[in-house]
Amino acid sequence: MTDIKTQIDTTVKTNDVVLFMKGNADMPQCGFSGRSVQILTQLGVPFKDVNVLASDEIRQGIKDYTNWPTVPQLYVKGEFVGGADIMMEMYQSGELKQLMADKGVGV
Repeated sequence: MTDIKTQIDTTVKTNDVVLFMKGNADMPQCGFSGRSVQILTQLGVPFKDVNVLASDEIRQGIKDYTNWPTVPQLYVKGEFVGGADIMMEMYQSGELKQLMADKGVGV
């Protein structure tokens, strides 16, 4: 069995866009996760959702992985972008759309 850091690292590096969130894309379990899903959906970006509520190991592991205390967390092409507030600011300014375009992700 792989350790949680390796599992998270593999998920982040083998998917173009990953959102670690509470709940899943179809049924977010908090407002911040719901907003993050809406932003990615608006951008037309396919993404992998990882439900941190499914496992205490994942919930703590993702916080340790980035040294970022909150969820959701967005990764694009293996790089940590930020949480819900950062996503919202980047979305409103057009930066998030540009980042996706620069990384070759989305429509």
